[in-house]
Amino acid sequence: MSDLAALLDSERIPRHVAIIMDGNGRWANARGLHRTAGHARGEPALFDIVHGALDLGIEWLTVYTFSTENWGRDPDEVAFLMEFNVDLLERRRDELDELGVRVIFIGDHEDERIPKAVLDRMRIAEEQTAGNTNLNMVYAFNYGGRTEIAAAARRIAEEAASGTLDPADVDEGTIAQRLYCPEMPDPDLVIRTSGEQRTSNYLLWEAAYSEYVFTPVLWPDFDQQELVRCIAEYQDRDRRYGGAIDGIFDDDPAQS
Repeated sequence: MSDLAALLDSERIPRHVAIIMDGNGRWANARGLHRTAGHARGEPALFDIVHGALDLGIEWLTVYTFSTENWGRDPDEVAFLMEFNVDLLERRRDELDELGVRVIFIGDHEDERIPKAVLDRMRIAEEQTAGNTNLNMVYAFNYGGRTEIAAAARRIAEEAASGTLDPADVDEGTIAQRLYCPEMPDPDLVIRTSGEQRTSNYLLWEAAYSEYVFTPVLWPDFDQQELVRCIAEYQDRDRRYGGAIDGIFDDDPAQS
């Protein structure tokens, strides 16, 4: 871990950090390589961050590995990503287990486009690491925030139709308990690499009051030092949750 970590307030380490790992394709293109080379180079960056999260005492780390929109990419790239995920899960599962990392997958996993081999490896990884407590590592795979909320709404509608849920009792907690991983706390910090400044349909419900840090670093170049820099920026902010300060509302549109 970088010496920069010593500059952090150990009492204000974010409990949950979520990352949009962006820039793999641009990293590869800048080097005259195929886009898939960028995805492959992103793997060591990811596991470097896993070690950083463990060192810092972060409890939850969620990474955007494949979105519902990614199916629209070049078919060869999609096929590579599916095969790459199978290979990655096989190669890294035992390492994560030894580190005490619990692996969780969220997303639409009933999609028939997902190869059975990927689903099988996901299930095995979750089962093998279920008892681990050092870090909860959530892979958002075939994930979309709108799809997640729609699925929760569908469950609520089904329960209301069957008479097991009174529509008058539906509130924010009702929805939250029907998201992909109800036990997952809302992210304190969302990091997006590559300089893009969009939410990209990521954790739309959960990140309502998260702090966002956008870094120009492309994902394959993201490392523990940059993670510390992002957390330092997070710690330099005053999280207000749309509330009042000294009796005066801030400019949060939620209060307008």
